[in-house]
Amino acid sequence: MTRPVITLWSDNHFYSPYVMSVYVALQEKGLAFSLKTVDLAKGEHLQSGWKGYGLTRRVPLLEVDTFELTESSAITEYLDERFAPPQWERLYPHDIEKRARARQIQAWIRSDLMPIREERSTDVVFGGVKKPALSNAGEKAAAKLYDTASALLSHGKPNLFGEWSVADTDLALMINRLVLNGDDVPEQLADYASFQWQRASVQRFLALSAKHTG
Repeated sequence: MTRPVITLWSDNHFYSPYVMSVYVALQEKGLAFSLKTVDLAKGEHLQSGWKGYGLTRRVPLLEVDTFELTESSAITEYLDERFAPPQWERLYPHDIEKRARARQIQAWIRSDLMPIREERSTDVVFGGVKKPALSNAGEKAAAKLYDTASALLSHGKPNLFGEWSVADTDLALMINRLVLNGDDVPEQLADYASFQWQRASVQRFLALSAKHTG
């Protein structure tokens, strides 16, 4: 079987949490892929010559042979179906209801908690930047994150579903926006995020981001 040619497009600093999600997914699948970047600050993603221009004009953009796809959760779901178990590792739980819950968590992180995403941008996570105290809106969003994540992890296990899924990486990154800034995060959630951060695929992305910072 011919191996597919896979390319992942990222921002040039590798600061996108959504690029990270797809990068981790590709690593977990053990798929060979190349990396290309666009400079978001210069608006390269808004130029008609870029491959992602006709889609959503955002990173990540994944190319698999002649197929192009954007939006990270759509990409990780596609990867899990295109490169399916048992030949490749699973990105989502086997159980249908747990799989639906993982997708719910991904959708929630991408569509809610905006004050956290604004006040704890990923230069905190990948660049070591420290931000001022949270606003009232930020505190409310953090409380919502803590309550929801604590309920999801009330079983006391180190992963959301008893086995790793890509939703663990996404949730841990959201929590680490606060942990790595020095905010007061419940111990259980800080420990969970720290555990997820040690995964080899995550560490590879962190090294990649550190290499391109500055």
